[in-house]
Amino acid sequence: MATNNPISNAERFGRWLGRGWYAYARGERRVSDWLVVQGLPAGAAVALLWVVKLVVLGMLAYAAFWLALLVVFVVAAAWAAEHVLEKEEYGVLRYKTEQQDHRQSLFYDPINYNDDPDPRFDDH
Repeated sequence: MATNNPISNAERFGRWLGRGWYAYARGERRVSDWLVVQGLPAGAAVALLWVVKLVVLGMLAYAAFWLALLVVFVVAAAWAAEHVLEKEEYGVLRYKTEQQDHRQSLFYDPINYNDDPDPRFDDH
């Protein structure tokens, strides 16, 4: 009988993230070593890599800000469009279409509405 438990999806995902982080750290170390071989001091290579990371983080924050602002404007425009239809102008609803009497619809049943008794539906 096997005593080991199968690997869960969470553990598999964690291992995947760990491998990705290890690969990133290894690549950063290789870039740092390459910069040192090119003649840049080790401290300057580390500082340069931090500057690159901060620039990338700033660009992501900039893009996220504009994306969030775009979402806010879209939501505000949708809200405004919804409330423009309800606004009364000169006592008449704008964009008002003719509404049919719900009693004339094909599937009308007085139980579904709070209507007076309909003579077409006898309770006898």
